[in-house]
Amino acid sequence: MKWAVLDGCRSAGQESRVYRVSVLDTPGTEGVVRELEKDWGGIDVLVNNAGITQIMPFALVDEEDWDRVVDVNLKGSFLTSRAVLPGMVRRKAGVILNIGSLAGSRMIAAPVHYCASKGGVKALTQAMAKELARYQIRVLCLAPGLLDDGMGKNVPQTGLAEYLRHCSLGRLGTVEEAARLAAFLVCDRNSYMNGETVVLDGGL
Repeated sequence: MKWAVLDGCRSAGQESRVYRVSVLDTPGTEGVVRELEKDWGGIDVLVNNAGITQIMPFALVDEEDWDRVVDVNLKGSFLTSRAVLPGMVRRKAGVILNIGSLAGSRMIAAPVHYCASKGGVKALTQAMAKELARYQIRVLCLAPGLLDDGMGKNVPQTGLAEYLRHCSLGRLGTVEEAARLAAFLVCDRNSYMNGETVVLDGGL
């Protein structure tokens, strides 16, 4: 997928790069940020989209499972945001979009450690937005329901059927629909929205 996106950007005449680094690798992330700021003059938009889950009942979640899901989904957003913030603060401009989940905003059947991590992402968004607004930095959260790719593929058929039964549009969302909304949320046409979690769930 990442190579298709890279090729598409380059075909459109845009300079594009791909880096591979864990969101939990602080030195690696800071190195990528330094290189981009040196070559491109700054980072205008950060999308915190790294996430994992486990389809596992609460009674079987052990401490290692909890730590891994919460670390990637919540701590990763904190560490990556912290790496880009000095440059955004200096320029007094920037948008951070955290990718949350319906599971962090509504009471639905989903793994407990995943729900907790995504609920944390929503709270992180609100706290960051309040603190960073003085630097003209906006922070938002996009909380999708089930999509046709990514984590939606891991949902058992029973859970999928239950979701579709309650979804007013009667279908899964698409990654393209989520991407279009993400692009709008971070653009200048949406310049007066800050600290909000926008749910994209087809009307659940």
